[in-house]
Amino acid sequence: MSRKTAHDFNQDLLVLFDAYVHGAIDRRTFLDKAAKFAVGGVTAMMLLDHLSPNFAAAQVVSAEDKRIEAKPLEYDSPKGYGKACGYFVQPAAAKGKLPGVLVIHENRGLNPHIEDVARRLAVDGFVAFAPDALFTLGGYPGDEDKARELFPKLDQARTREDFLAAAAFLKARPECTGRIGAVGFCYGGGMVNYLATRLGGDLSAAVCFYGSAPDSEDVPKIKAPLLVQSAEKDERINAGWPEFERALKAANVRYERFLYPGTQHGFNNDTTPRYDADAAKLAWGRTLAFFEKHLR
Repeated sequence: MSRKTAHDFNQDLLVLFDAYVHGAIDRRTFLDKAAKFAVGGVTAMMLLDHLSPNFAAAQVVSAEDKRIEAKPLEYDSPKGYGKACGYFVQPAAAKGKLPGVLVIHENRGLNPHIEDVARRLAVDGFVAFAPDALFTLGGYPGDEDKARELFPKLDQARTREDFLAAAAFLKARPECTGRIGAVGFCYGGGMVNYLATRLGGDLSAAVCFYGSAPDSEDVPKIKAPLLVQSAEKDERINAGWPEFERALKAANVRYERFLYPGTQHGFNNDTTPRYDADAAKLAWGRTLAFFEKHLR
């Protein structure tokens, strides 16, 4: 079958899939409720398959690309799980130090898509580091459903410390200028917002793709400029924006927010039908320009 887009699916089905992806319902419940959308010889299982990621079809920069050098690196996280690991990527022909970007995954750990995003940043002249929150549980298991099942087993307080340690690790790398930014998607977007409240001036730029807002009382601690990328059809995340924006304005935090018409949560992820090519191209261009402005 040809690759589908969000426009090929009923909006209620997309909302149902979002609930499944984020753990509000389990696989059986999704399949049971999706059955009413399965018509014309299509089964609920086929719908789930169409909505699930296709990593190979969406890859932009191969791990073997000669323009980059990529490798896993372990780092210490004494306040977190003790030891953590991430995917480190740098331009192969880099001369001198480069600004760094922390890349934070969704609620499935360091899957092939996030590794690809890190490689894309390296091609654009940044040192990228993508930590894997699931490292302590054996790492990304190679299956999205299994990854989702593992995620609730994490102690989020310790996981947050792992991401804070990752930022310090990247900032101190000899390949890095010491100026770092962070970009995250969904769970990772919320983590970027959280890191901005904790890192203060150690974070020079923060880009949140459809992520949850931090606690309002912590917003005044944000020193980095923020770029917030939001999907129009994302009621779950957008419900928190008015309070977040009030807190940002009250604290005089520098921020920009873009709302992309007609898009679904996850519109930048080109491995699933929720991907919107035009919106993703515009949002990623804005992301790169933001990092160029604040990290170079």
